[in-house]
Formats: sequence, structure tokens, C-alpha cells
Amino acid sequence: MKKAGKFTVVAILAAAVCGIVVYKSVQVRHQAAAFADDGVIGQGKPVLLELGSHSCVPCRQMMPILTELNNEQSGFVVSFVDVWAVSGKGQQYGIEAIPTQIFFDAAGKEQFRHVGFFPKEDILAKWKELGVSIH
Repeated sequence: MKKAGKFTVVAILAAAVCGIVVYKSVQVRHQAAAFADDGVIGQGKPVLLELGSHSCVPCRQMMPILTELNNEQSGFVVSFVDVWAVSGKGQQYGIEAIPTQIFFDAAGKEQFRHVGFFPKEDILAKWKELGVSIH
């Protein structure tokens, strides 16, 4: 009886952990879907395009930063493309590692490229350095 009780507790804990992992994964996908469009490049506003994946740990760490920037900034557009889910996008942008952030000017010309985790303060500092108004 004791073994059955311990097994039940372990099974419940394992199910709870799996549920949390699935919930977090779905949450990240929903956040990314809010600004998943590289068609905004060259449409009259500067664009921060992140190329990454929903399965990549540093990419998932970037998602709250991208969401904040998307919600707080009007001086530039934030976009995300999952290079593992959208065939050919990684090659189109010459991606060798993810996450990669590419800064485009309003006309769609690449201004700067960064690979890896990129803190929000550094992103804003780069936009300021590029002459983009930060709000």
C-alpha cells in the first residue's frame, strides 16, 4: 500500500511538471504569434526582426523582451520568425545561429545584426545609436 501511494504521488508530480512545461510552451507561441511577420520590413518604419525558434532556450528568454518592446515602443516594429517552423527563412536571412536579431531601417536596409541573447537595454541603446526615436 505504501508503494502504491508513493507511486501515485510521483505520477501526480510528474504530470504537473509536464503540464507546466506544455503551458509555458503554448504561452511563448502565443506571445510570438502577436508579432510574427517579416512582411513589415521596408514598409516605412524601422524593424527589429528576431529569427529564432520556439524550441530554443535563448529564443524563449528573448520572447518577454520582444513582447515588452512590441507593447511599449512605437518608434519601431518588432517581428519574430521561427526559422524551424517556416521553411527557407533562415537561409533567406543568412542565419547561422539563433536567436539572431536584425535591425532594419524604414526603407528595409539592414543596419545591424546581433546573434544570441540581447538584453532590452542593449536593444534600446542600439536603436538610439542608429538614430531611431525611443519612447
